[in-house]
Amino acid sequence: MVSSILCRCFLLSITVNSAGGFMEYMVNRCVFNSTDPKDIRYIYSDFNNKKEIVRFDSSLGKYVGYTELGVKTAEKWNNDLSELARMRALKEAYCLPNVDIDYQSALSKS
Repeated sequence: MVSSILCRCFLLSITVNSAGGFMEYMVNRCVFNSTDPKDIRYIYSDFNNKKEIVRFDSSLGKYVGYTELGVKTAEKWNNDLSELARMRALKEAYCLPNVDIDYQSALSKS
């Protein structure tokens, strides 16, 4: 029965930059259990040398810092209303077009 199947799916993209021995990478992901927009979360994470420094989560609607640099960065980006609007819009632009396709694909293979 299709309604009894629970799918926790991810869409993921990673960007990697390396310079001077330091590695920085950004991860964009969509976490969802259904195609209902309320069940979809867009998460952007910024890492430096394997440590997550700052994250945007669409369920919070703001950035959260995890290191000293990340806290300062999150504060700066949270005070920029155009940056917050841009990140909040990415849930619809990045996740919604692909979630239905991936969700149906996962159900058809179950």
